[in-house]
Amino acid sequence: MAITIEIDHAKTRAKAAAAVGLPVVPQAVKGPIRRLKWAILLLTLSIYYVTPFIRWNRGPNAPDQAVLLDFANGRLYAFFVEIWPQDLYLVTGLLVLASTILFLANALAGRLWCGFACPQTVWTDLFLLVERLIEGDRRQRLKKIGAPLTAKRALQTVAKHAAWLLISLATGGTLIFYFTDAPALLSGLMVGDVSANVLTWVAVFAGTTYGLAGFAREQVCTFMCPWPRLQGAIWDPEAYTVNYRDYRGEQRISAKKAAELRLRGEPAGDCVDCGQCVAVCPIGIDIREGPNFACINCGLCVDACDSVMAKLGRPRGLIDYESWTNIERGRSKEASRNHLLRPKTIGLAAACVALAGTIGVAFGTKTTATLSVQHDRDPVAVRLSDGSVRNAYTVKLLNKSASAHRYTLSVGGIDAKLSIVGNESLSPVEVAPDASGQLRLTLTAAQPGQRDIVFTARDETGSTVSAADRFVER
Repeated sequence: MAITIEIDHAKTRAKAAAAVGLPVVPQAVKGPIRRLKWAILLLTLSIYYVTPFIRWNRGPNAPDQAVLLDFANGRLYAFFVEIWPQDLYLVTGLLVLASTILFLANALAGRLWCGFACPQTVWTDLFLLVERLIEGDRRQRLKKIGAPLTAKRALQTVAKHAAWLLISLATGGTLIFYFTDAPALLSGLMVGDVSANVLTWVAVFAGTTYGLAGFAREQVCTFMCPWPRLQGAIWDPEAYTVNYRDYRGEQRISAKKAAELRLRGEPAGDCVDCGQCVAVCPIGIDIREGPNFACINCGLCVDACDSVMAKLGRPRGLIDYESWTNIERGRSKEASRNHLLRPKTIGLAAACVALAGTIGVAFGTKTTATLSVQHDRDPVAVRLSDGSVRNAYTVKLLNKSASAHRYTLSVGGIDAKLSIVGNESLSPVEVAPDASGQLRLTLTAAQPGQRDIVFTARDETGSTVSAADRFVER
């Protein structure tokens, strides 16, 4: 079925022109979607503020903070996972997986992440809650815009910004906790015994939170974030996004006139043009004008419209999570169809499963040591007086665990004598925790020839690491 999207933004532009310089002041709303957003806000903020203080026993000589970005020592810790700089390919894999999940969510329900779990949305909701508690709801706050300053209003403004600053400082300070031992840094902050570097970063992160959640708000979601532009390029008409069922709502007339028309058996639109959907929108758009790239799919207008429909005795869902193709079908009086399972979503879901499986295997097979071998370049081979050929190598052993290990070296793929410079007995080589050891090895073959070889290091626990190289004749 051909899909034609007709979007008239004339009213939006007119409203924007009339409201130049005025901030978007969303109204509070109640409903199931709003309750879900409060639950997600509470969950995400709890995870953010509590996680740095969770302890995880990794044994002696290792930090016991469950999640720690230890850039000073080149380590990333996340519970049982430990990532070294050599393991950053795993971080890349996780980022690719996260992006794929985001694309899958977009194919299913548009900017669902933006509307419910994006940090900008979460902290903006928190700041708006504080603002409403102190200054009142939308009507009270709109009256104060441009009104003379009174003692009560000044006190409310100071209280609001003081609360915002406290939240911002807590947010900035918590972010720093992820980079160092959280309890120790918290104690230092309480007594003022921290470095200027820490205070600078706390101020930077706090200022960012204060500015973006307190003032930028919808500008971030509309202009600063790249996702709205990308959303316009990957918009999917089968995704269940917030849409207005215009075939049911138009023509817009008052509730009284609509009731009179229905009594006479004449058709009447359900939309009474109350404007509640616009009043509660955190972006300040009118979803009735069609799909808008700025819509974050938060669904607050759904709650607002459903509450009005309930008061009017009309069915809910005038504004709802619905695919645009179903809106088109409704205009043609066709039955709605669910196309969540389609090649695009199945392919993206399969890609997510494949990526998750690959990353899981990579994590499961990751060792606590690495072995690297570098062949001598000048000369690459030496022929001895008895006709045998000797190759020399530099071997580096990296111990990524928190305890010392003893490694026994061996070589496979060639019948040759292995020698370790300074360790003629080939006794196990001890490498300190979080350290590396470098060795000089030689291989002497009586019957030389070009062949691939494999160096292996085995520790006392039986764990092995290996690295491939080549033995050359000349």
